[in-house]
Amino acid sequence: MGKSKVAPKLASSVPRLELCAAVLGVEIACIIRDQLDVSADHFKFFTDSRIVLGYIYNQTKRFLTYVSNRIQRILIFAPAYCWNFVPTNQNPADHGTRPTVDRAMYDSWLRGPVEWLQLQDANSDQAPSFELIEPTLDNEIKQEVLVNKIHSPNLLLGSHRFEKFSSWKSLVCAIAFLKLFARRWKRRKDSLSGDTEEDRIHAQKDAEGLIIRTVQSEVFRREKDILKDSKSISKDSRLSKLDPTLDDNDILRVGGRLRHSEFDLAERSPILMPGEHRVSLLIVLHFHEQTHHQGRHITEGAIRNAGWWITGAKRLVSSVIFKCVNCRRGRGKFLSQKMADLPPERLKSSPPFTYVGVDCFGPWNVTTRKTRGGSADSKRWAVLFTCMCSRAVHIEVIEQMSTASFINALRRFYSIRGAVKEFYSDRGTNFIGAVRELGMYSINVEDPAIRSILAERNTVWKFNTPYSSHMGGVWERLIGVTRRILDAILLEVKHAKLTHEVLCTFFAEVAAIINSRPLVPVSSDSNSPTVLSPNILLTQKVGDVSDAPLNLNVRDLYTSQWKIVQILADRFWERWRKQYLQSLQSRNKWKGVKPNVQVDDIVILKDDEQHRNLWPLGRVTRVFPSRDDLVRKVEVVTFVNGTKHTYVRPITHVVPILSTE
Repeated sequence: MGKSKVAPKLASSVPRLELCAAVLGVEIACIIRDQLDVSADHFKFFTDSRIVLGYIYNQTKRFLTYVSNRIQRILIFAPAYCWNFVPTNQNPADHGTRPTVDRAMYDSWLRGPVEWLQLQDANSDQAPSFELIEPTLDNEIKQEVLVNKIHSPNLLLGSHRFEKFSSWKSLVCAIAFLKLFARRWKRRKDSLSGDTEEDRIHAQKDAEGLIIRTVQSEVFRREKDILKDSKSISKDSRLSKLDPTLDDNDILRVGGRLRHSEFDLAERSPILMPGEHRVSLLIVLHFHEQTHHQGRHITEGAIRNAGWWITGAKRLVSSVIFKCVNCRRGRGKFLSQKMADLPPERLKSSPPFTYVGVDCFGPWNVTTRKTRGGSADSKRWAVLFTCMCSRAVHIEVIEQMSTASFINALRRFYSIRGAVKEFYSDRGTNFIGAVRELGMYSINVEDPAIRSILAERNTVWKFNTPYSSHMGGVWERLIGVTRRILDAILLEVKHAKLTHEVLCTFFAEVAAIINSRPLVPVSSDSNSPTVLSPNILLTQKVGDVSDAPLNLNVRDLYTSQWKIVQILADRFWERWRKQYLQSLQSRNKWKGVKPNVQVDDIVILKDDEQHRNLWPLGRVTRVFPSRDDLVRKVEVVTFVNGTKHTYVRPITHVVPILSTE
């Protein structure tokens, strides 16, 4: 009897088709068994697929549902040893799958493989055995899943589970909820009522005790075992000074010397907790928030008053306060950086007022005209020009803090002191307007790409970073000196009325006094009686006018007057290099190098017009390294009421909140 089926065009894999052929053979055997009443033990099956034989004889692997169901169908009819292998060229069933000639049909199909079957009967004493073919690559075999069972003798809750919580309150509430759930589960058959407020309070107390015992059992296990045996703790233990004891709840507490005091148990014997544990950090964070982010002493006092004794508490509390964002926002220090090197403009031996720093200051009330009721008063301001290298000053009085008034003062300065190569100032509106009106070229220090183009012009105006008055110390220092001298002069003439003419005269005297100041400490050496001052370069005069310069021939005073001027200038620059420049070597403050601000750092931006709590939060989008690769100014982006604002500020106006690291 023979039977075959046509495989579909989108057929399964070849092993699955061979398995289906084996199932078809079992179905034929069932028909024969029913018709001829033959026992299943008398059947023998042959297949030319060793993969199918491996499936049938398998005792170790598990198969997918498709293969497993068909193997089960095969083994229900007959056991595995009834199946044998037949070579493809001896298998008559192969004729149903390919075209063949009549002679082959007669030899193999009608007669069967007689010789080969007789050979198999002669070797029938050998039990057949077939293995799986490449089981690691067979997709029909299920992957093995190893399941390991670990038995732990410790029934306590491990403290490693506490690492997932971010606050002490959430940790206690979670453990308390588990306890309430367990109690509810135990009494589910007896009572269906919910938890009362008293049950919740007891559950929270039990949860705190469980957390404390779990942590102490892991960190202070040796000390607890010693105390349970009624022995004293050895001196090498870090708790020996605290003389710890165990209370009735198996909680380790500080023994100390206050056992007989009338204090409460929490004050008399605080609970011991290890400072390096996560739970101790949660406790410190909890009390730090309860004290509204106060300092270390107040936070540590609140912890101690609550009945906790944390080892290394000072270090832990200081670490929490240092990392606290709210504390940084409220009390964080502004950034600082090592003092920068002097710019090249201050180190060049150039003519006076070649490189000039400019600033305005004032005002002063002056009497402009007399009226019937008295006099009309107005205000006057002053513009200070200072030479960057010789430190000489020139002061002009202006009537208004406007662009027009400053341009007039600038023209007067040009007329007296000559052309200037570079101006330096802050970002005053009058300075920016004057640069725009006069057609000068300004260099934004935060736009270095255009610096080379602008430097080719005759006069360049360089602006400092906004809100960075410390970067203009060259002129800010002299403004303070000017104010003190002028205040002293006005104190002497306090009864006289101050007019515009008098104020101009006073400023001329102030400029003369400042330009006569010594640039270096006055020497007591008789060989250098002159004082190095800016006036030596401005007026070419040393002391009395009749004094002749040293090391000059008397004939040169009358025959070559230009030599006097040249020698005075040479003496000034020689002493300027040897004495004055050397005095600028040291850094009086900002001595250490601090870590640079990085892009994407989160900071708060100082705003003098608002309270510190309202200062905007911003992100650093750009940094501007100096020549020494240290960042002293940054670009910060803030969002106020949904509007994006971009500011360039010195690092002294930002407070770090979170670093990108």
